[in-house]
Amino acid sequence: MKGLYLVHAEMCKVFSNPTRLEILNLLRNKEMSVTALIEKTKLSQANISQHLSIMKSKGIVMSNRKGKNVYYKLTNPKIIKAFDIIREVLKERLQNSKNI
Repeated sequence: MKGLYLVHAEMCKVFSNPTRLEILNLLRNKEMSVTALIEKTKLSQANISQHLSIMKSKGIVMSNRKGKNVYYKLTNPKIIKAFDIIREVLKERLQNSKNI
């Protein structure tokens, strides 16, 4: 069981970065090329590649080369469900703190 907690903690570390959360959200329903991710995030190729490499090493995304382009997609659609639940909780928390 300790192994599961360790893997869970490592995955949560990946999601502790706002850029990786943005990439996760962009990949929510589709595969995207590195070029498209660069255009959407306005970040450099080196920066995007670094974040994708971390996400790939933790099994969150996978890559697929098509010609000269590399495309990324989520390894499991349940990842986005977890993302959405956490986001909903945080939105409620923010809303509640405004009402105090």
